[in-house]
Amino acid sequence: MTQTPAFEDLLTMVQDRSAALRSSVAGSPDPDVRVPSCPDWSLRELVEHLTEVHRFWTAAVVAGPSEKPPTVAPAEDTLPADPLARSAAATQELITALRAAGPAVGCWTWWGDSDVPTTSGAVARHQVHEAAVHAFDAQLATGTPRPVPAVVALDGIAEFIGLSHGTAGPWPYEPARIGLHAAEGESWLVDLTASGSHIIDAQHETAADLHGSASNLLLTLHGRLPLDSLRSEGDRAILENFLSWPDLG
Repeated sequence: MTQTPAFEDLLTMVQDRSAALRSSVAGSPDPDVRVPSCPDWSLRELVEHLTEVHRFWTAAVVAGPSEKPPTVAPAEDTLPADPLARSAAATQELITALRAAGPAVGCWTWWGDSDVPTTSGAVARHQVHEAAVHAFDAQLATGTPRPVPAVVALDGIAEFIGLSHGTAGPWPYEPARIGLHAAEGESWLVDLTASGSHIIDAQHETAADLHGSASNLLLTLHGRLPLDSLRSEGDRAILENFLSWPDLG
């Protein structure tokens, strides 16, 4: 398995994927077109969501260790009126806050029940993948979908299992092991039991396996691509259960 990128590299990736989202929206003749992978949102609303997310996590990082979510100040007095400019400013505020804090400062997160650290470094890592998936959403809406960069997607697979699976509670089906195999040469063995979902290092027989590019694996885990976008082996029902759990809302 690949190692999590260095903190400064994570900050660069947050900026890059956020800019990719804004670039797609800027190139669209209709900012009110619906986003197929997030049908409740238009492109305009997707940009607004990214702005709100970045402002929220800026406040969380600045507040430091806390048992409660941060209070976010009204944006009207601090950000430009243009939605894309507002988003760019919010991204820069997040990067500034993260860089000032460094990777090890504690802060409130929604994943406190998982094994993922509740630190500014974990926030930076998660914001890479949130921006990456939403950049794909924007590209899909504008008819220009592009793969998630491999270095982002490879880390995103492990982050998704640690965080999204790690906060989902017990695996609600019979215990199983699933292999995820990226064309870039990395693999993850996921142990699914009553104690939850965990990546294990040892070699074990699997009930099912998924093969594809790191980008396609990540986007399928996030519900952006169907199961059949990957090559599957073994028990399909287990794979279907795997991809529908946890409920991403």
